Amino acid sequence: MNLYDAALTLAYPQICVICGSSVEQRRFGVTCAECWKGTRIFAGDEEICGKCGAPGPVRCGRCEEMAFTVARAVGMYEGALRESVLQLKRQPHVPHYVGSLLVEAMRREPLSSSTRVAPVPLHPKRLKSRGFNQASIVAEAVSKAVKLPLDEVSLVRVSTTEKYRAGLDRKGRRDTVAGAFAVTHPRLVEGENILLIDDVFTTGATVSACAEALANAGAGNVFVLTVARAW
Repeated sequence: MNLYDAALTLAYPQICVICGSSVEQRRFGVTCAECWKGTRIFAGDEEICGKCGAPGPVRCGRCEEMAFTVARAVGMYEGALRESVLQLKRQPHVPHYVGSLLVEAMRREPLSSSTRVAPVPLHPKRLKSRGFNQASIVAEAVSKAVKLPLDEVSLVRVSTTEKYRAGLDRKGRRDTVAGAFAVTHPRLVEGENILLIDDVFTTGATVSACAEALANAGAGNVFVLTVARAW
């Protein structure tokens, strides 16, 4: 623990939201180091679906028609990663440790050939009500760390169906986001390898719809990177 962490711990004690112990290193965010150890983080040598990154020894078969090139995540939506994502929805801040894990994942093939970073956008009405887009916060952190251009203007959301998606199956989610995204500045994405950023990969419907819009605008590849994946 460095002096800065020690001073913060003394002045503003923080309790791990999972186990209740003291969080002595603020770089871990709202959970402690031990709870991070109990969270499944991908190291790059796991047996996963080559396209969507789902855990398993073979191609999962559920992602064949998805429009992105490949999708990868820092780890599973559980434990410390789950709490980090939930906190990100409340406060626009990416803990240092989460940022370092994102950069590690991005620097593996084929994501390492990305040339431009773009977040999954919110519809303007949703953005106004929430105050910020958590995908944009993550994308900005990754962009700065890997020194790639951050593009928050080319990809936009043109429909507002997302609040009705809770409880829908994979097909239902896919149907609600069909045609929900558009590219307003195709010259910025033409020929680029886009690193598309979101917080959680659930069914893949949202990032696939984004990737379809980007591909139709001339993007070379669309690589998806999320903080966590739920399946």
